Amino acid sequence: MEFVLNPFSITLLLSGLLVGALSLYIIFKVEGPIRWIAITMLCASIWGFFYGLELSVSAKETMMVFVKLQYLGIAFIGAFWIIFSLKYTSYKSKNYGLLISLILFIPILTYLIVLTNEQHDVFYTSFEVVNLGPFPTAKIETGPWYYINMAYIYFAFACGNLIIWKRFRFSDQLFKTQTRLMLLAGLFPLIFNIFYQSHIFRPFQVIDLTPFAFLLSYLIIGFAILNYQLFNIKPIARNKIMEAITKGVLVLDSETKIVDFNPAFLDFANSSKEVKVTVKAEIIFKSRVDILELISLGKANIIESKFQLQEKIKIFQIEAIPLVGRKSANNGLVLLFDDITEQKTITEKLETQALELQQLNDLKDKYFSIISHDLKGPIFGVKELIHMTNSGLVSQEEFMEMLPEVSRNMEQVALLLENLLAWSSSQLKGGEVVQIQEFDIHNTLIQQKSILERIASEKKIEILIDPQAKSTAMADKNMVELVVRNLINNAIKFSKRGSKIKISTHDELGLVIICIEDRGKGMSDLSLKKIKSGISFTTTGQNNESGTGLGLILVKEYIHKNNGQLEVTSEEGKGSKFCIKLPAAALRNNP
Repeated sequence: MEFVLNPFSITLLLSGLLVGALSLYIIFKVEGPIRWIAITMLCASIWGFFYGLELSVSAKETMMVFVKLQYLGIAFIGAFWIIFSLKYTSYKSKNYGLLISLILFIPILTYLIVLTNEQHDVFYTSFEVVNLGPFPTAKIETGPWYYINMAYIYFAFACGNLIIWKRFRFSDQLFKTQTRLMLLAGLFPLIFNIFYQSHIFRPFQVIDLTPFAFLLSYLIIGFAILNYQLFNIKPIARNKIMEAITKGVLVLDSETKIVDFNPAFLDFANSSKEVKVTVKAEIIFKSRVDILELISLGKANIIESKFQLQEKIKIFQIEAIPLVGRKSANNGLVLLFDDITEQKTITEKLETQALELQQLNDLKDKYFSIISHDLKGPIFGVKELIHMTNSGLVSQEEFMEMLPEVSRNMEQVALLLENLLAWSSSQLKGGEVVQIQEFDIHNTLIQQKSILERIASEKKIEILIDPQAKSTAMADKNMVELVVRNLINNAIKFSKRGSKIKISTHDELGLVIICIEDRGKGMSDLSLKKIKSGISFTTTGQNNESGTGLGLILVKEYIHKNNGQLEVTSEEGKGSKFCIKLPAAALRNNP
């Protein structure tokens, strides 16, 4: 057997061997549907290699042997392409095995017909060697099955390309790029085959350029698979993961240039138009000193930063993750942006609720102490006084001397008991029912003054009412009475002997305002802050009168329930002024 090599045969032999080696390497090293495109490549390499050998010999018998070996690749190349397309697009079917059998039926039958052609001449009717060019070539007169085989190959490639195109035509850019490459790999060789079959382009009359085109296409695809992971799920998965991550991801290189980012990061950027690959982080975050410092450190760290986005203040947690390479070299930085605005709001609410709950528990403990001490002491004292009077241990004259003090204590007990009952009612499930009604605030002030005037007279304190308001109030009358009674009682408690307490009213923009002012001890800034925060506290009066801290808690709560406001001003040593603002109903008929 004599081989005479020429440029065509050498090109086919070398490229066939190279594509074949690449195909076998991919088949054994790469998993998944990529193996099937490698098998298709192997078919092309078999075709090209033995076609190169066919072009290197001149004996008819030897050429026929190489032609039959070529059809190991030619017959199956279309079938394996369509199987690859089904595998790559994850096609599922209950009759998948039957489908594969049908796909392989014609290629197997074709190869059997080629092997036995001498007995039936179905594939080709004649085979001869011609010398129409610089070297001998085979001239074949084709039979009917030759065209059936060609039609099948065209049909297989068309079906495979259609399956791939329909699966990925609306996918992301990476899938589209790979789809175009695959379609090109399938169409490019077929175009050359059409030129050959239609006699449009036939060098030396009988040289088929189709295997050259297949080998060139698959040589490029083979190197792309190995070097760039073409058709690999990893880059596709990376893209999908980046798109699915709700956190903003920004990847910077060692020079703080943007290498990659996900769509979610654009929501964190003030100007998404500036966010581009190779743009430096200093441009994106030019007004964010805290983020630039985080980047400049180049170390693992977490900061919180506030952003003004779409007229809203957002709080972001920004985590820096260094990309450390070999020998601990810093190759860049990954920044993760997480919107924690809602989380921070919830945390602050929980902290506030925990604080309020703790204050409520403290208040509850304090009220149990009040019940066991402030109520129990005076009541048991009266009980003991009555018992001693009945037993003759205390005379009637002594009892009458102690009676004013007992009466004063019982009035304080009555107010304390009323406050306790009111507070207990407010703590029940559903709270108290607020019964809004229209009433004359001046009558309420006069009534409460008369109740507390006797206590005031014992300290020579004068209570003055200056009624300037002409509006009636819209509120729960009982609650307002309790508020006024507590505030007047506090004013008496902290006023100096012989001083005056001024109660005034006036109208202001739909409100009726009640102010109770004394010239007593006054309050510190700390006490004022506690009142505004609703924290219970107690202080002793001018004559060391004790208190419970319950009154002001109820005052603040009841005013709030009646859609009112409480304003407190005080100065130590000069006195305090409490102003209640309630919704006004209408002008009074009587001045």
